[in-house]
Amino acid sequence: MSSQHPTADAFAQLAVELHDSDGVAETVETAVQFARQALSCRYAGLVLIERGQTPVIAAVTAPVITRLYQLQLDSGQGPLMASLESRTPVSVADATTDDRWSPEWAALTASIGIRSVLHLPLMPASQPVGVLSLFGEQPNSFDSDDLAIGHILARHASIAVANARNEETMAQAVDARKLVGQAMGILMERFDLDADRAFGVLRRYSQDSNTKLRDVAQQLIDTRKLPPVSQ
Repeated sequence: MSSQHPTADAFAQLAVELHDSDGVAETVETAVQFARQALSCRYAGLVLIERGQTPVIAAVTAPVITRLYQLQLDSGQGPLMASLESRTPVSVADATTDDRWSPEWAALTASIGIRSVLHLPLMPASQPVGVLSLFGEQPNSFDSDDLAIGHILARHASIAVANARNEETMAQAVDARKLVGQAMGILMERFDLDADRAFGVLRRYSQDSNTKLRDVAQQLIDTRKLPPVSQ
């Protein structure tokens, strides 16, 4: 592809931008925009694996890529799914001649004007967190240098996504503790309970109503009432 590959300074800047991104959504958006520019490709996208091992479309540089992703997620077939399952890079040199994938995938890529595809798994550890995808308008768009650059991009993105997820999880845990503490305070004041009994009330309502503890706390704070318990 283009001989104008990103410099060490560009990668350093990417690392800073990824670190400074606010949450997972902004992190993946930063990653795909840099990837598209770094490899001078037409489109880029990123699919994340959610906690329940469900792949979801996290970022695309154009709506047409959402269609291409969704076709593969719905059918369970295609180079994206192959990369997710094998945890290895999957490349398509020419989508018009590659017969490994379904006719529907070939037809859609042709209609979009995509000839070359490169899917790179995001592997911060032994388990993948997603796949970074690059799409070119010409056959054989991605050479060995592009693949090496793509690996570096995927490594940066995988670490950034993992860190962003951890930070969001920690923030949610802190927020949940604050909510439960507020709700306990309401119960302690209204019913003259100590902290242990107030927490026991919240936990019982959480179990009986099959509602998360933080959601029970939030409802009590918002309405000053505990959620109804189905009989």
